[in-house]
Amino acid sequence: MLNRRQAVAGLGASALSFSVLRTRVAARETLPGSAPKRPPHLREGDVLGLVAPAGFVADRFGIADIEATVRAMGLVPKAAPNLLAREGYLAGSDETRAKDLMAMFADDEVRAIMAVRGGWGSARLLPYLDFAAIARKPKLFTGFSDNTALHLALTARSGVTSIHGPNAAASWPPQAWDAFRRLAFDKATPTYTVPSSNGPDLAGRGPALRTFHGGKARGRLLGGNLTVLSALVGTPYLPDFAGAILFLEDTHESEYRIDRMLTQLALAGILDTVAGVVVGQCTQCHNPDGGYANFTVYEVLDRRFSGLGVPAFQGAMIGHIAQQVSIPVGVIAEIDADAGTLRILEPVVS
Repeated sequence: MLNRRQAVAGLGASALSFSVLRTRVAARETLPGSAPKRPPHLREGDVLGLVAPAGFVADRFGIADIEATVRAMGLVPKAAPNLLAREGYLAGSDETRAKDLMAMFADDEVRAIMAVRGGWGSARLLPYLDFAAIARKPKLFTGFSDNTALHLALTARSGVTSIHGPNAAASWPPQAWDAFRRLAFDKATPTYTVPSSNGPDLAGRGPALRTFHGGKARGRLLGGNLTVLSALVGTPYLPDFAGAILFLEDTHESEYRIDRMLTQLALAGILDTVAGVVVGQCTQCHNPDGGYANFTVYEVLDRRFSGLGVPAFQGAMIGHIAQQVSIPVGVIAEIDADAGTLRILEPVVS
């Protein structure tokens, strides 16, 4: 996956047809109501649409591997028409990628949609998407990392719930697959717990709970990749975080960058409104040139969240790790920061 630093024609008279002009206007409309719209659950034999909203897929053999994974899920893969398109580091032009995504929402054969990968570019699609049309006929969207932009925009502009989980090109070990299956197929409301320390050392020294501020809180689950989320501040695609449970993850960001992005959320007034915070994994989040004077990423998180006065903890298996769990976006959940638990209180699908 690329480091973040380093649909118009063809839909005819379908109810989900759109134009670039229309979607630019629709993006600025205020959608009525705040009740979440749950897409239908997945069943064995359903068609899963595959899209590339951000980075490109290298070759057709990569698509073949992804399709094999989807078949192993008991689903039928359907690749977007331009899935192998490329424009620089993007999977085709913004209009092409938006057209592919809207085509999947328009296709009656497709039950749900999954991003094949992340990278960068999902936010560039947002002005071209018809969120009102998506709200009229919701489908389950799954992906993570750069796809955070789509999750947040779906919540803000259409009210449709989604799953922050592995992209289709992920390795999908049993833990990751089971977590997704329970949410998407079984309509489950699981409880996730920070794993106990593990490893050969006396104390284990594996993933462990770090509680910044204790207590319990309940609210709507909103969040995703910190870099992508913070870049949406000031746009019409960021949902209201008042009373929400904010969940965050990131990868390959130096401590000062994490500090800067959290400071941005604080200055924007977002952190002062949330009911609680869950931080997943910050994979390789360190500056190799930091030296002894550098804050650790845990110090940065502790300094920012311990004084908020709301329950906040770190260690959930969310983020750029093979064993990541799937997190429903837009549903009500409860956290216990002392126990390190995240309890889903309502299904993400109908």
